[in-house]
Amino acid sequence: METIKNQKYAATMALIMGTLAMLVSFMAWSSIAPLAAAFAPKLGFTVGSGAQKMLVAIPVLLGAIMRIPMGILSDRIGGKKVFIGLMIFTLIPLFIIPHVTNYSVMIWVALLLGMAGTSFAVAISYVSVWFPKEKQGLVLGIAGMGNFGNAVSALILPTIIGANKDIQKAYTFLIVLIVVFTVLFALLTKEMPTDKNKTLAQALSVAKEKDTWYLSLFYMLTFGSFMAFGNLIPTLIGKGNINGFVIATNPARVLVVAGLWAAAFSGIATLFRPLGGFLADKILPKKMLGLVFAGMLLLLVVMAFGNQNFAVLMAAILILAVFAGIGNGVVFKMVPYVSKSNTGSVTGFVGAIGALGGFIYPFVVAALANLKLSFIVLAAFAVVCGLVLWLVFFRGSDTIVENPRV
Repeated sequence: METIKNQKYAATMALIMGTLAMLVSFMAWSSIAPLAAAFAPKLGFTVGSGAQKMLVAIPVLLGAIMRIPMGILSDRIGGKKVFIGLMIFTLIPLFIIPHVTNYSVMIWVALLLGMAGTSFAVAISYVSVWFPKEKQGLVLGIAGMGNFGNAVSALILPTIIGANKDIQKAYTFLIVLIVVFTVLFALLTKEMPTDKNKTLAQALSVAKEKDTWYLSLFYMLTFGSFMAFGNLIPTLIGKGNINGFVIATNPARVLVVAGLWAAAFSGIATLFRPLGGFLADKILPKKMLGLVFAGMLLLLVVMAFGNQNFAVLMAAILILAVFAGIGNGVVFKMVPYVSKSNTGSVTGFVGAIGALGGFIYPFVVAALANLKLSFIVLAAFAVVCGLVLWLVFFRGSDTIVENPRV
């Protein structure tokens, strides 16, 4: 009986602390986007420029690529050790950023900051081992709410720096948060069970599984949209207007308002993620994904042809957050079924390619310099995902998850 209680306590604390540690790590990871306008005069770029989009996207790049080795590392040596080490490493760029005055140097520091984004792969690997598969849709949906760090950053960091745009205040706040949660994680959690005999070749074997790549494609649409729009919204309205609609005239107010919109998008997507996981526990995940892709396609078409109307554009973006959040939860219901002993590895691959969508899409917007065309490109990608889902999971023999209750 005592052992069962200990196991329940360990599982509960793994879920709570894994979620919260990812939240503060995501706050650090996404901290540049809502403050980009404050960095502009210091680093010598103009608000809304390609240089700003590059600076915002760079942390996403390393956060995507490094999810694969970090997920594998968590499976092999334990998620607790890896998470603590990751949070300590994150302190390095947080200390440096307020003191950087050169754009080129800032790009390299922003790249280092991207490591905080790998917390997703570590958290999912760590949390998933404590719960049975039939509960993992909801559990991993809850753990994925650590993504809410994006919304929290967008909501509070512009307010913290104030009218005088004191970036130091924001990063001091983030440093304190990371230190506190590193200590709490070390004290309150147990290390997960690991297979120390597992070889690197065994961990990488998930790359041979076709389902790893299908789920990666789907996550590139759902999570890629989450990351891209969460980061792009402050850039799109950072000048105080979008397509002629005036948001605000006071520069400090613009930062706050842009942050509120970005926080609303990220917050909605994050809150709906557990619902997606819960529904995928009850309804066949492929059916859920079909509805998600159809909804995202419709909304992207509305955004493409209604972007001249601010109310229509932002309403569609916020509803898109609902579908993206549900889709994120559904995809990660399916992840543990690809390879039971390599959940961290699968999470790393799927999470990496999903986050790459968040890295690539801002460059699509910048390159096309046309909101209508860029939304059409993303809508075309939603069509591709829908076709793959139909051909492989509905007409084909691939199932991943079969739910006898449906």
